[in-house]
Amino acid sequence: MTVVDPRVFRAYDIRALVPELVDESSLYFGKVGAADAYQAPLTPEGVEEIGRGLADLFGAATVVIGFDARLSSPAWAAALARGMNRQGVDVMDIGLATTDMVYYASGKFHLPGVIITASHCTRELNGMKMVRAGAHVIGMGSGMEDLRDLVGSGRFRTSHRQGTVTERDILAEYTDHLMQFVEADKIKPFRILADPGNGVGGLPARRLFARLPQLQVTELYFEPDGNFPNHPSNPFERENIEELIRRVPAEGADFGVAWDGDADRVFFLDEKGEPVPGDFVTTLVARHFLKRDPGAGIVYDLRASRAVNDWVTRLGGRPIAERVGHSYIKRTMRAENAVFGGEVSGHYYFRDHYYADNGYIPLLSILQMLSEENVTLSEMVAGLGRYYISGEINSTVNSTEETLERVKARYADGHQDFRDGITVEFPDWHFNVRPSANDPVVRLNLEAGSQQEMKQKRDELLALIRQ
Repeated sequence: MTVVDPRVFRAYDIRALVPELVDESSLYFGKVGAADAYQAPLTPEGVEEIGRGLADLFGAATVVIGFDARLSSPAWAAALARGMNRQGVDVMDIGLATTDMVYYASGKFHLPGVIITASHCTRELNGMKMVRAGAHVIGMGSGMEDLRDLVGSGRFRTSHRQGTVTERDILAEYTDHLMQFVEADKIKPFRILADPGNGVGGLPARRLFARLPQLQVTELYFEPDGNFPNHPSNPFERENIEELIRRVPAEGADFGVAWDGDADRVFFLDEKGEPVPGDFVTTLVARHFLKRDPGAGIVYDLRASRAVNDWVTRLGGRPIAERVGHSYIKRTMRAENAVFGGEVSGHYYFRDHYYADNGYIPLLSILQMLSEENVTLSEMVAGLGRYYISGEINSTVNSTEETLERVKARYADGHQDFRDGITVEFPDWHFNVRPSANDPVVRLNLEAGSQQEMKQKRDELLALIRQ
């Protein structure tokens, strides 16, 4: 039995180093022994053991497997399938796929699913995101501990049947599913720059744009390439979208759009090349869905701008704040039958997409809104009102616990919430400070009623955090 390092089992997914891709030029070379789960290696033999464990955990006759563009992903997908087949479980292999394609297949066919991906991370890493039938997520508190312990023990059930692998191309039907979220004949002829960063996001995007021929789309880095030769597949780091920032206004585009490596997160820039923060995208998409489903619930993460709560309330919806993380957002959406959920990080969730995140429905929503309201994206964002946010700021600290205690004591006069780190509300400003799940890092998000106050409070908090 191959031993699997338990550190690869994380709060929301599996994430590990691919040993053969770590060399002297690697970002992770020489960083062995750190507490960070990213340092734990995983081989195809270990992936096969995880496949056996997942087969037993799922208890299903068939499991969907897809994989992203990473160099190691095909071998990992094959190893995962071997493990499941050893347990007598059949595999529906959908091949190269986005994470939301696996969620779609899980919901549509009512099957468990696994996507081999490390999302936005560098080429040395890979991992898995897993859902039960109906796209119910597996994470800590919802099966991840059971999987970790089962794989660690190696006590798999005995099967007298060898499972099979059947290939199935679902891209066309997935595109049909997406098109239900837009009135295609009402979309105006926009010019768009689109960049999936050599991840898998270009696969559905190209099919989707072909269904909207009135759009003029400039494709940047649409071909999947696990070396990520042009820039890392993480558009939420500014250095990775410098080309979009420059080219969108220079080429007269109406907006820019980018996806991360597995395309479950989406990022927008307005016609001026200005990035649109995720909480403002959440607000816009919430408005769009509330016009179609009045009174519906909208779930958002507690870091978000007050714009979300203000607009959902103004439109008669039910604003529901939840802690950060897709397992929490999805659970609350199901419990509340919420039509939409959004996170600052660029994850957007939809009831009619099996309560799962999707990187394309927000794009279709933006296209629909721009067509209906006949404004630019910057005008649409400005129309939300004046909200001054810091964005997420990370600080490395000696002790996250001591840091949070200092913050708690200093701002004891505010309304405090401890669901995710510490959130403190004052009449004209608020903030959240939360620890990273893997590193000695705390993340600050802050909003105030003016730019001057935002900067003052931001600097005040950063000094306290970093002392």
